[in-house]
Amino acid sequence: MTRAGETPLRVGVFGLLGSGNLGNDGSLEAVLGYLRAEHPEAVVDALCGGPEVVAARYGIPATRLHWYRGEYRTASRAGAIVGKGLGKLVDVVRTAAWVRRHDVVIVPGMGVLEATLPLRPWGFPYSLFLLCASGRVCGTRVALVGVGAAPIGDRATRALVRRAARLAAYRSYRDVQSREAIRAMGVDTSRDGVYPDLAFALPTPSEPGVTARAERPGTVCVGVMDFHGGNDDRARAEEIHRRYLEGTTRFVRALVEEGRPVRLLTGDECDTSVVAAILDAVDSPLVTAAEAASLADLIKETAAAGTVVATRYHNLVCALKAGTPTLALSYAAKSDALMARMGLGDYCHPAREVDADRLLTQFRELEKRSAELRQTLAEKNLIAAGELDLQFADLTAALFPAAGHVRAHVTREAS
Repeated sequence: MTRAGETPLRVGVFGLLGSGNLGNDGSLEAVLGYLRAEHPEAVVDALCGGPEVVAARYGIPATRLHWYRGEYRTASRAGAIVGKGLGKLVDVVRTAAWVRRHDVVIVPGMGVLEATLPLRPWGFPYSLFLLCASGRVCGTRVALVGVGAAPIGDRATRALVRRAARLAAYRSYRDVQSREAIRAMGVDTSRDGVYPDLAFALPTPSEPGVTARAERPGTVCVGVMDFHGGNDDRARAEEIHRRYLEGTTRFVRALVEEGRPVRLLTGDECDTSVVAAILDAVDSPLVTAAEAASLADLIKETAAAGTVVATRYHNLVCALKAGTPTLALSYAAKSDALMARMGLGDYCHPAREVDADRLLTQFRELEKRSAELRQTLAEKNLIAAGELDLQFADLTAALFPAAGHVRAHVTREAS
């Protein structure tokens, strides 16, 4: 509680939140849960991509991340180009003004230091750099908490990410590969921790606050993605997408021909086009689409299924946290690292080269080991929960020293 006469701690959260990506919003939800439990006196607001959604869903004031509303639309006309350029200048002032009103700003999870999906340097990397630079100038502590990172080929993007990371007051990562990627960019990571993804702090159906639906042991949840490759794959993006869609559709069709119910999952609004394409190609009542609005919904869906095959990183997180045997259609090293951490490293399949026959073989091997793998996941989830307790304790010690905590200089590696 805040003592009489004391000014409440002002905490900001920052990122592409409320913009349709369930993984990003799940990371925010985990951090808000931590703040409300450990620092209930804090006054929290957001600078984010979808302020209306964040304000309505999480009950905190929210401000739009960019002054120019068409920031993420392709600028083909002169007016749009001028608007984007002007917006970059206006955002310098807007970001600094927002940052200086806070004692602490937290960037909750997300792959903010990577370019594993198509990304322009003057989009979010520029915004993140403005945030961290403003924090250094204004004396506001900026924390990158449980974030993802990866090697970046584009020089401008890499430079912005490196400078942002250097300017942050606190950094922790969701896997060892992320920390190594930032170290390779020339950032001193000797005091940076590695912990499980923040979404592992969300409640599961067996915990209070979440009720699972009746289990569907024969159902296969297939998490799809509007996948076009990474930032360096722009020249062959359509070919990559076509091969991914064709392979995934063949896999779903093969399951249906065996009489297996299939539940299609998404993780971002853009994934609905892939769902529609599969439903159209595999015209069967056995194939249905979930309408998940949050990671909690995805956890419920995956907990009720017998097996999960998924592409999006946070679809994998939800399935693994739910304790359901899972096969990853892996599009980046972070997916492989997550699966290895949870004891399912043998069940990864490349999203760029989906071979339906080989995928079916891997899937059947996964199902044969279902009971064993559920036990493995139960054990790994207990470890993850303990490591996230350390993450939040470390964060409190680093950012809220008045709370009387002593920082534990502990770096938890992937188990």
